[in-house]
Amino acid sequence: MNKKILIIEDDTRLAELVANYLKRQNYDVEVHPRGDTAEEAIKQLLPDLVILDVMLPGKSGFDVCRDVRPFYKGPILIMTASEDDIDEIIGLELGADDYMSKPVEPRRLLAHIRALLRRKESETVDENHPESEASPSSRTKLVFGNLVIDKENRAVLIDNKPVDLTTAEFDLLWLLASHAGQILSRDDILNALRGIEFDGLDRSIDARISRLRRRLGDDLENPRFIKTVRAKGYLFLQWEGE
Repeated sequence: MNKKILIIEDDTRLAELVANYLKRQNYDVEVHPRGDTAEEAIKQLLPDLVILDVMLPGKSGFDVCRDVRPFYKGPILIMTASEDDIDEIIGLELGADDYMSKPVEPRRLLAHIRALLRRKESETVDENHPESEASPSSRTKLVFGNLVIDKENRAVLIDNKPVDLTTAEFDLLWLLASHAGQILSRDDILNALRGIEFDGLDRSIDARISRLRRRLGDDLENPRFIKTVRAKGYLFLQWEGE
């Protein structure tokens, strides 16, 4: 059964080009042009993935993303014509799973879509078959002093107080923490989280690291949890049990 994709985009020409390309890749695609009716469209279609423009008539894509997250658990990929990093940060903080700037190269868009859908399928398998997480590398809880990361419940605690993370932020934290003491490059992180290679331009990992540090109360200059290793990547500093 083909995966369903909903494109919420008011640029008719762009929406048609993207839709036609994805249909040739055997996806079922529908296009919706407005933000103020996008929530109802998502409820009715229940797509496997949403491609969401930021500048929409009636309601911004950011507001749509925020409002649908309580009931829609599928991947949301935000597209915007803005080159301002703040758009990426806002979108990901509101619950988007990925972010791409226009103009979008079709094959790169397809790679992001496939990676998001693979990750969603993997999460579903893990939820339905928890017994598959038996190896040490896939334990369900990591403890670093006052920091507890609970994969089964997708919860993070610092000093027994919950830390509010998006799905994407939690996935990144779990990846870094489960490789504590190892430097992970941007290529390592993108491959693990999305199944794609770093193209030298993607800033989403850097933006997500920045947000994750803020959520954890980490200090960029004197980090306790996540350290930037120049020209190499990122390192989770603590050792389990500290």
